[in-house]
Amino acid sequence: MSPLLTFIRSHLSIKIGIPLAVVLFGCIFVWAGFQVAREERFVQNAGVKEADRVLATARLGLDYAMLLNSREDIRAIVANLGRLPEIREIRIINKAGQVMFTSKGEAPGSRLDTSAAPCQVCHQLTPPAVSPTLEHRLYARETVGGEQILRIVGPIANEPGCTEPAGCHFHKDSEQILGVLDIAFSLRESQSLIEEFKENTVYLAALVFGAAILTLFLVIFVLIKRPLSRIEGEAQAWAKGKKPVSIDEDRLDEIGQLSRAIHQMGSDLIAKNSQIELQKDLYQDLFEGVPCLVTVQDRNLRLLRFNRSFAEKFNASVGEYCFKAYKNLDAPCPSCPVKKTFETGRSHTTEETGCYRDGTRADWIVTTSPVYDSEGNLVAAMEMCLDITSRKDLELALRRSEKKYFDVFNNVPGAVFVIDRDDLSVLDCNRGAVAMYELPRGELTKRSLHDLFYDERRDAAMAAVIDGQDVEQARHVTGDGRPFFVSMHTSFSEYAGRRVLLVTVADITKRLEAEQQLIQAGKMATLGEMATGVAHEINQPLCVIQTSVDLVRRHLGRGEAPPLPLLTRLTDLIGNQVDRAARIIGHMREFGRISDHEAELVDVGGIARRSVEFFAEQLALRGIETEFALAENLPPVRIDPNRLEQVMINLLVNARDAIEERAKREPACPRRIVIKATANHDAVKVRLSDTGAGFPKELAAKIFEPFFTTKEIGKGTGLGLSISYGIIKDAGGDIVAAKNAEGGATFYIRLPVAREG
Repeated sequence: MSPLLTFIRSHLSIKIGIPLAVVLFGCIFVWAGFQVAREERFVQNAGVKEADRVLATARLGLDYAMLLNSREDIRAIVANLGRLPEIREIRIINKAGQVMFTSKGEAPGSRLDTSAAPCQVCHQLTPPAVSPTLEHRLYARETVGGEQILRIVGPIANEPGCTEPAGCHFHKDSEQILGVLDIAFSLRESQSLIEEFKENTVYLAALVFGAAILTLFLVIFVLIKRPLSRIEGEAQAWAKGKKPVSIDEDRLDEIGQLSRAIHQMGSDLIAKNSQIELQKDLYQDLFEGVPCLVTVQDRNLRLLRFNRSFAEKFNASVGEYCFKAYKNLDAPCPSCPVKKTFETGRSHTTEETGCYRDGTRADWIVTTSPVYDSEGNLVAAMEMCLDITSRKDLELALRRSEKKYFDVFNNVPGAVFVIDRDDLSVLDCNRGAVAMYELPRGELTKRSLHDLFYDERRDAAMAAVIDGQDVEQARHVTGDGRPFFVSMHTSFSEYAGRRVLLVTVADITKRLEAEQQLIQAGKMATLGEMATGVAHEINQPLCVIQTSVDLVRRHLGRGEAPPLPLLTRLTDLIGNQVDRAARIIGHMREFGRISDHEAELVDVGGIARRSVEFFAEQLALRGIETEFALAENLPPVRIDPNRLEQVMINLLVNARDAIEERAKREPACPRRIVIKATANHDAVKVRLSDTGAGFPKELAAKIFEPFFTTKEIGKGTGLGLSISYGIIKDAGGDIVAAKNAEGGATFYIRLPVAREG
């Protein structure tokens, strides 16, 4: 780069001044050119008008001589006009194109063609122009010997004096133009004026340009150069860490704002430098005091620096190989993170195992980071080792604990499922689930909770599981389609960072079968206890039928047919009694059948009335009254109707026996059973009260235990209330007993209202 260009590029005032000077010069040049062109057009137009005036004057001067046809006078006038300073030639040309007179002294008589320029002024138009404009009459601009010449013509019109017969010569009155006057007019004087104007304009432009340039550079120096030099000095002082003596506070323009900004920046820079020094000291303290091992290594894996923690843990020195210091090795580690950092220029993390100088084993998380110099070259690597020995020990203990709990999980005597709470898919299961559902673990983990259930009545159980509630009884299905009964216990947990349900499933099929056998045995015992009463109930319709048959036989024995009205009455009576016996036997058969565990929507009031109806004759024989206080429109409950009827009959049998026991001691005691049913939005409540002997208060806790009874030996099995308790509990209800203050006992049954779905 040339010194001049370097000088220009290093000075702001010159870089600003040169473009401004160029722009200013261009503006002045354009202005001067515009003025000269404008003046030149003005002068030339003035010359044309002057030439036209001279032409008009010459034509006036020749007018009288041409009227008199005085050729000598015309020739003299033309010669005189030709001697004028601005006229270079003057000619008179007649209409035939013949030069009649000329100021050059040459012999006239030459003829011009109509295509010649003077003739074309009029003849270029059709018809020829009589009064052409000045623009048409100026037919030539030429330069002769450096002098501009204008050639202009003026038509010589045919005046009345020329056409009169008495005139000096004769022209036809139809001839409008007799010829033209042709003048060659010099613009030497106009050229002199134009040249003088050009010279003056150049002088003025140079003067204006010089004054403007001087003013411009003076303004740049005063307003830019000097303030910037001052600001530069302030910046150099700030760069050396010194505060300038003063700043230009009075200037409000951009230079003043720049000066104040640099002053503020310098103040901030000194403050930042102080903070940097403080942080440098702080980082040095952190480097030395950080609770991990920090080293700085070169490409050869030699130690350049290390912190206090490293020095305390290892017998190392600067320049020693890191693999020797850490692990007492003679060669680098196979997967050295420092070497990878030098190869890739990026951080790397790994886990390493070694020993401290006291021989204790240590595990570290090793992280490396590249170190660059000011030119961006990778010159070193920083290695940070965080001791994770305690964490490793905990991980080992955790793995052992996980194995132990996994063994527990797999050996739980039952099925355990891990269910995703969002989509209810099976995430995991134990060996008990594989055995119970007769499916491999991989197949079970492809299913969802919904697939475990057997029938469509799964929704209520699934809703309970989702809410974390226990399910006492549900029906699941094995892999080969075999249904079985289960109970489910649910708890919330987490598994692999996901919210899950921990569902424990127990197969209760055998338990239910045993309970069913026990319930069936209780039914049979109840039917056995009711046998005498039932036989009496069946005997009554049989007696009525026998009496009707005997009456018909007596009529037939006398050899006469029974009257038709009597036969009609007797057949109706026999039919009614047969229906009554059939109902009693059907009720007994239905009561005695084995239940299929199917819960239905049941009207508690209807079951209560049906049970009393089945037992009514036995109660009537003992003089026991039955009262009902059943609320209307009781909501349905979900329970096996056969089982609920068994509960009611068990309670009626107990009430009957208790009343009979009290009647033995108190013959005049009241004999009454009251059944009351009410409901709210949650449950249906049934209360069955009797006026029997009751039970001691201290036995209230044992009354529902299996094989416990207060009856005489041989009269009760002790299963009725225990079975009733289990039936009510399986339906989600409660049953309790209390002794009445006036004697007797009351049993309270609470069953939940069946919800939709």
